[in-house]
Amino acid sequence: MSESWAPILAAGLLAGRRQMAAVFTLVVALACPAHAETDFETWLAAFRDEAEAQGVSPATLASALDGLEPVERVIELDRRQPEFLQTFAAYLARRVTPEQVDRGQAMLEAHADLFDAVETRYGVASSVLAAFWGLETRYGAFKGGLNIPASLATLAYDGRRSAFFRKELLDALRIIDAGHVAAPEMNGSWAGAMGHMQFMPSTFRAYAVDADGDARIDLWQSLPDAMHSAANYLSRAGWRSGEPIAVEVTLPPGFDLRKARVAHRRPVADWARVGVRAASGCALPDVHGKAGIILPQGWEGPAFMVFDNFDVVMRWNRSVNYALTVAQLAQQLAGGDGLAHPLAEATALSIVQIKLLQQALNELGFDAGEADGVLGPQTQAALRRYQVVHALPADGYPGDAVMAHVARTHAAAFPRPEPEEAEPPSFDVNPR
Repeated sequence: MSESWAPILAAGLLAGRRQMAAVFTLVVALACPAHAETDFETWLAAFRDEAEAQGVSPATLASALDGLEPVERVIELDRRQPEFLQTFAAYLARRVTPEQVDRGQAMLEAHADLFDAVETRYGVASSVLAAFWGLETRYGAFKGGLNIPASLATLAYDGRRSAFFRKELLDALRIIDAGHVAAPEMNGSWAGAMGHMQFMPSTFRAYAVDADGDARIDLWQSLPDAMHSAANYLSRAGWRSGEPIAVEVTLPPGFDLRKARVAHRRPVADWARVGVRAASGCALPDVHGKAGIILPQGWEGPAFMVFDNFDVVMRWNRSVNYALTVAQLAQQLAGGDGLAHPLAEATALSIVQIKLLQQALNELGFDAGEADGVLGPQTQAALRRYQVVHALPADGYPGDAVMAHVARTHAAAFPRPEPEEAEPPSFDVNPR
């Protein structure tokens, strides 16, 4: 590596929010995609021809696409990548509040017959289904107000994942064509998710259910349609009735933290034999499959045992924080307690800091993969190897102490050269 990058990496790993936000703004500005070469009207005309050739009626095309223009707000939101990785503590605290629990319990009571019927048919516990509902739209209070065809057309034309959104737009038009919803009433999030449970159009077409028997599927106004559809999705994704998503556990002294990763699955009895216990004091659950241990905020935070239903929730939303929060909200909606382990807030890491961490690990000989700012399995595995070599708790979590340790090690391995007196200071952050 160029020697002048060493201090940049070390400073970046340790930088605070303000400095990293400024760097991030520059990175995003350089990385934003350019406008498509074809103007929107020409693109839309070609898309209409394709949609009609695939069977979408002229009436639906007219109602959904006539007069359509790109929605600048959607483009802005699509390009607004997150500056910081939200910690589990922050994520949970903002979504599982006393008000959220009280509201969810009231909704469960108000719609008890519906939830009982859904649970009987699909095997998904009422508290779990309500937890999804609460996290997705705060029990229907915030379903999104942007027109879905307009949002998807914007993203298909000028988004980072044009092919994906083009397919979603076609599915949205097919939903309209089938008479489930009128184009002006098909509203939802900027990215195309809609209804009480925020289904994408492709998910709607694959899993949505007409539960109230009115010959149309209405995920916006019909709670039976929305709840049956969500439970149908979970059931077909492999939901195991009567089994938990995750339970908080305590780990025995000397536990090998390298085994605390979602892909390392063992029978529950094996974990019990090495001293893993439920934090509640109850017995560990009796489940059909194998279980893993995860540490969403490192060895100093809470530990969780996760099961097959955790994997099902991850199919719904590929976020460990989301899956654990579903489990925690469901537990409290059912009358259970919150976390037993104190959950102190940790410093949020910026995406740029993760990229710098990945680059530093790579240059120190620990293969973290592409420096993409994603704290994925390869980066966590590289960090674990680094921690093992340096006799640190091998939890794969980039806490403050670990980041400082990597920064010091990297700076020692790639020392900054003493500048010659006659040489003026350089501010070139793109050394050749």
